[in-house]
Amino acid sequence: MLEDLHLRRPYDGFIFLAESVRNPPMLNPHRHVELELNLVVGGEIRYVVEDRSYHFPSGTLLWLFPGQVHQLVDRSPDAAYYVSVFRPSEVKKVGADSRYAGLSGDFPPQKGVLHLRPPAGAFELLRQMMAELCAGGMDADVLNREAGFGLTPGFHFEHSDPAGLNAGLQHLLMCSWRIGEGNTPRDAVPSLHPGVRRALEQIRTSDPPPRLEELAPRCGVSASTLSRLFRAQMGIPLNRYRNSVMLSRFMEHMARGKPTILESVHAAGFGSYAQFHRVFRQAYGQSPREALLQRSPARD
Repeated sequence: MLEDLHLRRPYDGFIFLAESVRNPPMLNPHRHVELELNLVVGGEIRYVVEDRSYHFPSGTLLWLFPGQVHQLVDRSPDAAYYVSVFRPSEVKKVGADSRYAGLSGDFPPQKGVLHLRPPAGAFELLRQMMAELCAGGMDADVLNREAGFGLTPGFHFEHSDPAGLNAGLQHLLMCSWRIGEGNTPRDAVPSLHPGVRRALEQIRTSDPPPRLEELAPRCGVSASTLSRLFRAQMGIPLNRYRNSVMLSRFMEHMARGKPTILESVHAAGFGSYAQFHRVFRQAYGQSPREALLQRSPARD
């Protein structure tokens, strides 16, 4: 659950623009010692943090603290959001000033996820700052494929101007915190129903992910009740989350060795290539071959 983000010296953090059309869904609950900042610039994303579900539309600025176990559970096909992380030593340095002391803990000053919708001018300022910091970074396709920190053994984030990146990240962290001062909503987000929590875990950890009819008895509720609760609390149909988990497994399997697309389709839990093709196109807006084979030769 504790994720190693493989940050090497001389970097005090990293930043990249995550996009649904490039970025494989990462659906495992995790936390990391680094403070994380997201700015949603397109579409919408959904997280489960601890035992609560959060929906963040375009225009949202949010922080994920080191003690917060978080899980990305869904993104719209047009979702785009900057992900920046900051080393504990850098956060501690900034937090030494009383104005920024709230950044230094393992959890936010209030319960839940610290987030807000900045005014248009402040949002555009942050977006431009983040875009400029990304300009000297690695190829966007590579960073998305590696989730910024490296899903492939041996991968490490790099930037053409480490000193400039570090200075920019510090300024970004301080500026973001100042924008949020006195303007952070206190959302009354209810805890997830035990059946919904169980469904999230069962779909994520079972091979293959169970369908609604076999999942409901494991969650202690009827299929209709589970379907209704899941949609109400998660904001998406249960089957959409199940499909996302299988897409994530497909991407992971494709990254190992040299499997064919069809081998990865079956390893991910899809019942047929036709089902996979439909789900993939719905998620990425293009066929699997258009999305995958443009980067590597056909393997099936």
